[in-house]
Amino acid sequence: MNVTIIGTGYVGLTTGLSLGYLGHDVTCVDKNPSIVERLKRGEATIHEDGLEELLAVTPARFQTDIPKLKGRGVVIIAVGTPTKGNGDADLQFVDAAANEVAEQIQAGAELVVVNKSTVPIGSARHVETIIRRVLERRRVEATVHVASNPEFLAEGKAIHDTFYPDRIVVGSDNPAAFNILRELYQPLLDQTFDAPAGTPRPERYPLPPFITTTTTSAELTKYAANSFLATKISFINEFARLAERVDADITEVARAIGLDTRIGSRFLQAGIGWGGSCFGKDTRAIVSTAADYDYELQIVKKAIEVNERQRLHVVDRLQEKLKVLRGRTIGLLGLAFKANTDDLRDAPALTLVELLTERGAVVRVHDPVAMPNAREHYPDLPVEYADSAVDLARGCDAVVVVTDWEEYRRLPLAQMRQSMRGSVLMDARNLLHEADAVKAGFDYVGVGR
Repeated sequence: MNVTIIGTGYVGLTTGLSLGYLGHDVTCVDKNPSIVERLKRGEATIHEDGLEELLAVTPARFQTDIPKLKGRGVVIIAVGTPTKGNGDADLQFVDAAANEVAEQIQAGAELVVVNKSTVPIGSARHVETIIRRVLERRRVEATVHVASNPEFLAEGKAIHDTFYPDRIVVGSDNPAAFNILRELYQPLLDQTFDAPAGTPRPERYPLPPFITTTTTSAELTKYAANSFLATKISFINEFARLAERVDADITEVARAIGLDTRIGSRFLQAGIGWGGSCFGKDTRAIVSTAADYDYELQIVKKAIEVNERQRLHVVDRLQEKLKVLRGRTIGLLGLAFKANTDDLRDAPALTLVELLTERGAVVRVHDPVAMPNAREHYPDLPVEYADSAVDLARGCDAVVVVTDWEEYRRLPLAQMRQSMRGSVLMDARNLLHEADAVKAGFDYVGVGR
């Protein structure tokens, strides 16, 4: 099937390459010429497990202009939807993509235009209106259905989640759109493809359901899913704060309640809270949408507040230990908002840098992947970059584990402690064993422990 992807960020690039691997004829479009040229050379433009391997074997085309859209096919809009000042999603890039797509639709085409970006409720109708008006102005007759097909990809495992989804949700008002998109995703629904190198099929993986609904329900599903996961993290962090006061261990509490199948263990890891491009943006957007309908999402609003306090709580715990932060040197292990990505959007580490700098501390940072991204996009970040965890620890009064990189679970603790001026180790992800840290001479501080 002919597939055109508009936007080559995390969603667009992983979706385009995966569909190309499955045998579809894919064209990926991005306005940035440098990104297009790098992709043509086989260079990955984002850090994602399995992406480089997939890029090397997938015959997708990369270009800056939308091709002429004719015949039968699918157009997937996967552009950014940044947050406005009021918390709502900014649709300027979606609107621009819809206009440009409509300008390239040829007479007689049968297309499904898919909103893959996370967009406010009613956006499918909004895009459909844009396309219809342009076609009327151009006097072009074509069959165009607009569908909502939200993504549920986790950064760091987006390739895995694309090939082995929990479910595929499609919202439309037309059965023809369901049929075309079912055909598009049939290899995933049946799992008839050979697993790509680096992204093996999980053992006992159940075939994913294909859920059809209205566009409005599909749009709301995405916001409900992310809001629930964000709330689950904020929930365990609230109990972590209580655990610190009553001398309980939140890791043991989380394990015990996570074994309840009604609750589940995922997203119950207490720590510094959530970040990234989705949870913060989407929770604020749905709160803003609810307000437009004269309704208050009280639980989601509180989840946002708890998450904001959690970052400040890490700094407050450091101050409790060090008493005075001014003039201290603090090392941060991790910049990316989570492991296995170089994404710094709404990264807790950036908040820590800001708060610690405001209180007069000198900040040093290390990240196995994200430091080049930080240097490029945050050239004025007031930090010193370190080449390794040991290099970071040298002369520090305290070290904070900020990102849950696997390699940080195996830190050379004794060597780090010997090179430090102080002894505080703040484990803001609860990655380490307290006994190991204490044995190495650290004053260990966890979250909710």
